Amino acid sequence: MSGHSKWKTNKGKKMAADAAKGAIYTKLIKELTVAAREGGGNPETNFRLRAVMNKAKEANMPSDNVKMAIKRGTGELPGVVYETVIYEGYGPTGVAILIEALTDNKNRTSAEIRNIMSKKGGNMAGGGSVSWMFAKKGYISIPKTQIKEEDLINIALEAGAEDIKSDEKNYEITSAPADFENVKSALQAKGIKWEEADITMIPSSTIKLAGNEAKQLLGLIEALEEHDDVQQVYANFDIPDEIIEEVASH
Repeated sequence: MSGHSKWKTNKGKKMAADAAKGAIYTKLIKELTVAAREGGGNPETNFRLRAVMNKAKEANMPSDNVKMAIKRGTGELPGVVYETVIYEGYGPTGVAILIEALTDNKNRTSAEIRNIMSKKGGNMAGGGSVSWMFAKKGYISIPKTQIKEEDLINIALEAGAEDIKSDEKNYEITSAPADFENVKSALQAKGIKWEEADITMIPSSTIKLAGNEAKQLLGLIEALEEHDDVQQVYANFDIPDEIIEEVASH
């Protein structure tokens, strides 16, 4: 399993265990608003909105909150206008970092992100410095105990998946973002449960880290993820599972 996906899975479990609903809801509301503003309020024709609505459902967000966020996005209700900003940089070990934020004050957010990077040993970089290393994909991780590989391949490819890889414990399915919900629905129809499912940025190559270097980098990633305006942090690290689990559980 790619290191960053493993990190997201462990952090997700911790957030659920901590019931950190407030922070999750705030980020989801922003994402729903922007998705509706950019692609319309119909999830049937707006795959990005459909994906965020599913994330909101998985987080048990009240449906009224979802509806109001969408209406703010489409202009049916007044609300704050959020702007999507992408920041690029490097971790203390040269790992490429891509930060996706939604903000109503670009100058403030930029200064705060720069400050986090500086304090935690990272460096900001110019536009295009690291983004070329990442491709936007639908990503689903499924424990091998759920299904035989041959059966999974048949279901996933028929639903529009591009590729299926495996490691010791999991299958990893990737798809074009537009086919992501179709693949999820096909798996759900067969009763297959996933460990992680999201539209994400997948790196073309990774950097192996261990020990204190790994912990320092994960500390930077965690600090960035906790910023209110940051929606997603992507990085091309490959860190042993036991270190990821140790840091994510703190």
